[in-house]
Amino acid sequence: MNWFQYVFAGWFVYVALIVFVGGLIWQIVKWRRVAKSRIVMGMFPKPAGLGARSAKMLKDTFFFPWVLDYSKSIWLFAGAFHLAGLLMFVGHLRLIHEFTPLVAWLGASGMDQFAFLTGGAFGIVLTVALIYLLLRRFGTPYKDLSVPEDYLLLILLLLIVTMGNHLRFFGTVHVTDYRDYVMSLLTFKPAFNAAILSSNVPWSLTTHVMLACAFLIYFPFSKLVHSIGAFATNLVRSE
Repeated sequence: MNWFQYVFAGWFVYVALIVFVGGLIWQIVKWRRVAKSRIVMGMFPKPAGLGARSAKMLKDTFFFPWVLDYSKSIWLFAGAFHLAGLLMFVGHLRLIHEFTPLVAWLGASGMDQFAFLTGGAFGIVLTVALIYLLLRRFGTPYKDLSVPEDYLLLILLLLIVTMGNHLRFFGTVHVTDYRDYVMSLLTFKPAFNAAILSSNVPWSLTTHVMLACAFLIYFPFSKLVHSIGAFATNLVRSE
């Protein structure tokens, strides 16, 4: 690794994780210190029983029906973004440990092909959804309601996904080599192995990691942190 790769694909990862975790803890503590209202803030009709309340909370959290009532196109693209993002996160866990049952079922080469097709599909879905969410910010009335942070977050996410797509579609490195890199981070000895250094991915991998770290640092202090309190908020709305 050269110095740029060592800093931004190495130690910057640790800084980002520390700020991310510390920022979330700070936000949670701040929320808990807010004076609690004695007014029941639930919305009519109130579900009967804890089971119905929990079901409504989960429905509101994962399916956001009020968005569907407002705009079917926004609901579709926002839903696609959230679902593809979640599945991409799950797919990244392969960089820590292989999904053994899938490998046993598909075989090593079959697993690689399955990961390429699904990861590629999710990457394309994320790209299309982010472009839609960004472009609609330039139209009325969303342009008047948007603030610089809205554009910054969407552009940052789009750049992260774009670099990930480059690694997926144009990279010549196997997942085991990426896993070596992740393992080097976990052992506090960040390094790219020889296969990565001799390939066409060092610059895109470094950029992908650097932008992802920047997003993690910004997340606890951005409007996206609302997602952490979504369960509690939707539970209050069902009381």
